[in-house]
Order: sequence, then C-alpha cells, then structure tokens
Amino acid sequence: MEMHRGGFGVVSYKGKGVVAGRFRGEALVSVKPLSLLGGVDPDTGVVLEKGHDLEGKGLAGKVLVMLQGKGSTVGSYVIYSLAKKGKAPGAIATVKMDLMTITGCAISEIPLVCGIPEEALRALKCGDIVEVDAFQGVVRKLSRK
Repeated sequence: MEMHRGGFGVVSYKGKGVVAGRFRGEALVSVKPLSLLGGVDPDTGVVLEKGHDLEGKGLAGKVLVMLQGKGSTVGSYVIYSLAKKGKAPGAIATVKMDLMTITGCAISEIPLVCGIPEEALRALKCGDIVEVDAFQGVVRKLSRK
C-alpha cells in the first residue's frame, strides 16, 4: 500500500477498510504482533505480555497500530469484552490481516484498517494523534502529542 504526505504536515497511510467507522485519538504503536488472549488484561485493557513494546500500557480509547494480532481466535472475544467494559481501543490499524483482530473488531464495532505499509510502524510514535478512517481505508497522522 502507500504513504501520502498531505497539506499541513498530515501524513496518510493507505490500507483497506475492513470494519467501517472513523476514530481520532492517541496512537499506541507496536512493531510486534500482540496476543490479546493472555497478553492483555481482560478487565483493564493493559498489555501484560512480557517484553512486548507496549507492556504496561492501556488500550482504552487509543488507536492501536500494530503489525498484527496473534494467538487464539478467543482473542476476538477479549476485544469484545474490553469494548463492553469501555477498555478497548477506539480503532485498530494493522500491517497484516489476521482473523482474530478482524472478528474482534467486527463484533465490537471497532473501526479497523488492515494492510497499511510497514513503514507506518516506524514513522508513527506512541502519543501521536492519528485518525483511522475505515470508510476510506486510511490512517492519518494529524500531529505529535
């Protein structure tokens, strides 16, 4: 997919909108796959996976930008449970598609864009303000925090 530099310093990463929606918020960026079953506290949404680059960070209300999800498809229900508790990400963007993330976002109505370029994982930083527009399949970096 591609990267586009727009006006006013806005950088866009094109992917494929998989679960429709739009969300703007603070980015949590990981170059590693994330296991939601066992890797994330199902009550708090805090990443527990030892050695993960997001260890100790909460997913609630953030834009999770990651390589891909990993692990059991039961992770889909962890996303759903987190959403019901208000502890889920507001949107997710991934480089690679995976069934667990797609299913979890679909049943939780969390906007999802897949297939963004891997360079986005290096260019975007935790704390950047980003917008996921899954109607257009675009992730936009709006500003640095």
